[in-house]
Amino acid sequence: MKLQQLRYIWEVAHHDLNVSATAQSLYTSQPGISKQIRLLEDELGVEVFARSGKHLTRITPAGETIIRESGEILRRVEGIKKIAQEFSNQRRGDLSIATTHTQARYALPPIIRGFIEAYPEVSLHMHQGTPMQISEMAATGAVDFAIATEALELFSDLIMMPCYRWNRCIIVPREHPLTQLKELTLKDVAEYPLVTYVFGFTGRSKLDEAFQEAGLTPKVVFTAADADVIKTYVRLGLGVGIVARMAIDEVTDKDLVALDARHLFKPSTTQIGFRKGTFLRGYMYDFIQRFAPHLTRDLVEAASHRTNRVELDELFKDIELPIH
Repeated sequence: MKLQQLRYIWEVAHHDLNVSATAQSLYTSQPGISKQIRLLEDELGVEVFARSGKHLTRITPAGETIIRESGEILRRVEGIKKIAQEFSNQRRGDLSIATTHTQARYALPPIIRGFIEAYPEVSLHMHQGTPMQISEMAATGAVDFAIATEALELFSDLIMMPCYRWNRCIIVPREHPLTQLKELTLKDVAEYPLVTYVFGFTGRSKLDEAFQEAGLTPKVVFTAADADVIKTYVRLGLGVGIVARMAIDEVTDKDLVALDARHLFKPSTTQIGFRKGTFLRGYMYDFIQRFAPHLTRDLVEAASHRTNRVELDELFKDIELPIH
């Protein structure tokens, strides 16, 4: 059994059983991958993949377990490489982050700029996706960190740490009737068509909860994962926008009015998460603290030794989070 064979079955399973696409991503040949998978199956005495002719059709029950264990082995190998790199060159390596558009566009730019200036030999890779995709990437070890507001708690393999709290604002064109009100209410907002985030994105659940608790059923006419897209359609007169307050740019959004909505919705918390058992290199601790200054190395190490969500909540219960 070879590590290369384990990597092949893992990658094929995560390329929708497409051996050709796997070969392309690994810069190798399709026949070579197929041969190594067959050799592994012959050695193990079981099929990892069911076939129809030359095509892989599904993962067998035995294959499901073998692939899962292969993933663990490959992650441990990567961990050993990181340990060696940390002792050989502490300022050279890779850092992969998965996050949403709002974080990538509004929260992370100054952090990443400072980090790259401090660590020019670290290659930083950013992946964007839904909160569920982001969490899954971190849980499987495909990325080092996941940064999101929702879905992280659904994955028990993640160590999640609170970074900051934030709330929303109502955005409308200038001269909109809502700008004339002395105090904005949910009822006032619900009288207009709404343009906001897709469910599962950027604290959307808090927004829905607020309207439900008030007994209101707003008419959501357009949703998007991207705050910039939402603002575009507010400008077109499609409806009243609800976005994260951090998504308002005082320069580019001068044509819009941002109305304070902190009294209408409960705040949300952005978290950073990494897979349990991950070896964090020195520059990774530094990145975390640049993003959330209260998350010192000692606190992150303490969090990594917590075994469940209750213990993590207890660790962070007395920390006053910054508000963005």
